[in-house]
Amino acid sequence: MFNAADEERRRGVRRMKATATGLLVLVALVYALAKWAQDTGAGPWAGYVAAAAEAGMVGALADWFAVTALFRRPLGLPIPHTAIIPTKKDQLGVSLGEFVGENFLSADVVKARLHALGIGGRLGAWLAEPAHADRVTAELAAALRGALTVLRDSDVQAVVGEAITRRAESAEIAPGMGKTLERVVADGGHHRAVDLLCAKAHDWLVTHGESVMDAVQGGAPGWTPRFVDRKIGDRVYKELLRFVTEMRDMPQHPARGAVDRFLTDFAADLQSDTETRAKVERLKSEILARGEVQDVIASAWTAIRSMILSAAEDEQSELRLRVRSSLISLGARLATDGRLQDKLEGWIEGAVVYVVTTYRTEVTSLITDTVAGWDAEHTSRKIEAHIGRDLQFIRINGTVVGALAGLLIYSVSRAFGA
Repeated sequence: MFNAADEERRRGVRRMKATATGLLVLVALVYALAKWAQDTGAGPWAGYVAAAAEAGMVGALADWFAVTALFRRPLGLPIPHTAIIPTKKDQLGVSLGEFVGENFLSADVVKARLHALGIGGRLGAWLAEPAHADRVTAELAAALRGALTVLRDSDVQAVVGEAITRRAESAEIAPGMGKTLERVVADGGHHRAVDLLCAKAHDWLVTHGESVMDAVQGGAPGWTPRFVDRKIGDRVYKELLRFVTEMRDMPQHPARGAVDRFLTDFAADLQSDTETRAKVERLKSEILARGEVQDVIASAWTAIRSMILSAAEDEQSELRLRVRSSLISLGARLATDGRLQDKLEGWIEGAVVYVVTTYRTEVTSLITDTVAGWDAEHTSRKIEAHIGRDLQFIRINGTVVGALAGLLIYSVSRAFGA
């Protein structure tokens, strides 16, 4: 379909055609009058005018034929090598695709063009501006929100749960736990935990003394007197409270040393004892298989998603502030650090060259396939509407140049007595 601009171009072509044709008619009329004047003895000038007009007609007709042959067959005659655009449309599309591929999509041309742009320095100077960094941060936040909105929670939860479970099942945790525990014990990091346990045990015994004594009495034989059971329960409770109190207050208590040795031995077993490591792996598998654990793993995505969305929407969130600061810092470095600029430009050039060289055929085939899908007659009219007006100037120029050439040839011939 021709749009309004195309119709205006076609009207311009028609006007120029009329002008060129009118000039041809004028030259033909001048030729006829000049020949009549020459036959009636008007003088030598009539021969000069007739020669110029004759050559002008020849030039005009030759250029009319050349211009017309591009779009249709002159006078409808099946002359070879005419109607070039309608008949050679597909070949022209292929040639255009090859021209674009060789001259615009070659690796050397792309690399030279990108290198001349100085992308690294220009990008750095642009990012160093706080307003531009704010804009990029806002765009990244919007993109992040959009991506999180598109993703379905159930799908992501399933993927995250499977990935975490598979990773946990495939990795043996006992040796790592053993090394960590060994370092903790060597550094005395477990002492605070032991202190806390002793303090909590002491406080619990103080609060629940009656419960301890009742438990001791309840386990006594039925034939023992009640006052004896009471005495034994009270004794056990006091001894237990004394033991816990001493362990709490004495850093060098023997029981603490026993705990240290136990933890040291356990750390070694976790790393080297096959049976201990196997028990830990079985325990790990049992824990991972529990539905409660799988629910916790799956719900991790919900918590992460909510946290990210909240941070992305809040302009004063730590996430956005850090991203903005990082962008400004990166921009400042890019603007001044030549090595960083070269590295970034190398990455960009490599990526663009890879895309261009890998998909050049697809790009050029887009041109050739598009041209091949055009209607031949419509394509011819479309192209003529765009360039036909300039082509009509060729006819006008041919008429003028032909006339001047004919006049020159006639003048030279007369000068040499021909």
